[in-house]
Amino acid sequence: MKEEEQAAKEKEGLRRLPVLPWMRSPIDVALFNDCPLDSVPCLDSRLKEVLQNMGMSTLFPIQVAAWHETIGPGSFERDLCINSPTGSGKTLAYALPIVQALSSHVVRRLRALVVLPTRDLALQVKEVFDLIAPPVGLSVGLAVGQSSIANEISEIIERPNLDMGMCYDPGYSPPELQSAVDILVATPGRLMDHINSTLGFTLEHLCYLVVDETDRLLRESYQSWLPTVLEMSNSKGGQSEFLSLPSTFGSLRTIRKCGVERGFKGKCYPRLVKLILSATLTQDPGKLAQLELHHPLLLTAGQKRYQFPETLQSYMLVCRPRQKPKYLVALLQSLGGEKTIVFTSSLESTHRLCALLNFFTDLQLNIKEYSGLQRQSVRSKTLKAFRKGDVQVLVSSDAMTRGMDVEGVKNVINYDMPPYIKTYIHRAGRTARAGQTGRCITLLQLGEMKRFKKILSKAGGESCPAYPLPSSSLELLDTAYTSALEKLQEAVESDKPKKRKIGQTKSLKLSNSPGLSTGFVR
Repeated sequence: MKEEEQAAKEKEGLRRLPVLPWMRSPIDVALFNDCPLDSVPCLDSRLKEVLQNMGMSTLFPIQVAAWHETIGPGSFERDLCINSPTGSGKTLAYALPIVQALSSHVVRRLRALVVLPTRDLALQVKEVFDLIAPPVGLSVGLAVGQSSIANEISEIIERPNLDMGMCYDPGYSPPELQSAVDILVATPGRLMDHINSTLGFTLEHLCYLVVDETDRLLRESYQSWLPTVLEMSNSKGGQSEFLSLPSTFGSLRTIRKCGVERGFKGKCYPRLVKLILSATLTQDPGKLAQLELHHPLLLTAGQKRYQFPETLQSYMLVCRPRQKPKYLVALLQSLGGEKTIVFTSSLESTHRLCALLNFFTDLQLNIKEYSGLQRQSVRSKTLKAFRKGDVQVLVSSDAMTRGMDVEGVKNVINYDMPPYIKTYIHRAGRTARAGQTGRCITLLQLGEMKRFKKILSKAGGESCPAYPLPSSSLELLDTAYTSALEKLQEAVESDKPKKRKIGQTKSLKLSNSPGLSTGFVR
């Protein structure tokens, strides 16, 4: 079912659902200030050096709050649920404490698992771990289906060195396969592939589970990955890895060699620590119950469920009927080549809008498409060019709305109005990240204004001024707009003989997409 339909059902259901008690008393991240690296308690000197080399001099409030509840006095005693605006630094908020905790006892076993809903997001998160984990002796793996499963296995499972002479000994027993990584970043589908078929892959040593973009991961079952992971990690058999010591408070706490756990009432193994994150964290008790959270603690930016970054400026641009592409072109011209993402409501709209924009020969912008219909290698290449600045404008489906971090994105344009506040927040979150300023401009028809303002009001954004676009800039595009539409129509006609039979439409290549039509110019 489409994400929008699921969000509508969730919205309707929340009207009747009680708020869980632990969600009524969150810790407000706004109470924390940026903390200079020199003042972060217990921060490993190697990690401090890595962060400085990354250009960081302080931790953001969400990172400080998470550190306080993990490495600080909280000591991973409770599971953390983090509900914070996009771009606030959530990835490092969990990556840094996990790496610090695991580095205290380096033993090559899979001890931390980070699960994300998409390949692109997983690749991005792995890049963060790749920067901070190796300097403290930790290895990071990736399981997303970007390469063959055989290649992934060779990266995440250690191949033992066999003594060929010993192999002929009747009593010889080959060494067991073991993990080659301490931390694995994975998508649910490929994770289940390894669980079901990869020899030597085990979660019995798992200490930390991160569920990033939780609301989306809980919305779909993804082959029942979550109950499988919880069952495998709860059936730990390696009791020799654990040590029980009396705490300073006189109660019994369990200490794993790679970190500290408390309050497990005589259990022979520590619990699996869970860190749950989203910019739009669900409040549905039924969904949250799947996570089996241990005395959860909610960290949130303010008391509102939906939050915009403080540095985000929201605008609306009301368009005349059947003139929206012309307004978009004029808007892109007015932005002067700033790095911009244009969001549409569907894969087909993404393809045909990008095609139309590239028929404006005088636009002098490098405009590329980014959608789920493209191969991973194509998307990765496009994203790399966008990051470098070789591409100024990405036309994207919602494949890029969640979690993607591209430095220097100044503008987000909603070509199609987002149907729900969640969609708006995740789209707008591609700009105004890490304290930088950014704009989110939504193109609207006159009849959409009332609904749009109602959507924004759910996050306290009732005020949304009109974007100042001179009418003269639109008039100058009349001839070019007519020409671009004619070229698009020619492309449609030439594309018709290449279309496949209806029963094969799911496998259509992007270049043969049936979406090349002019009906989207409403």
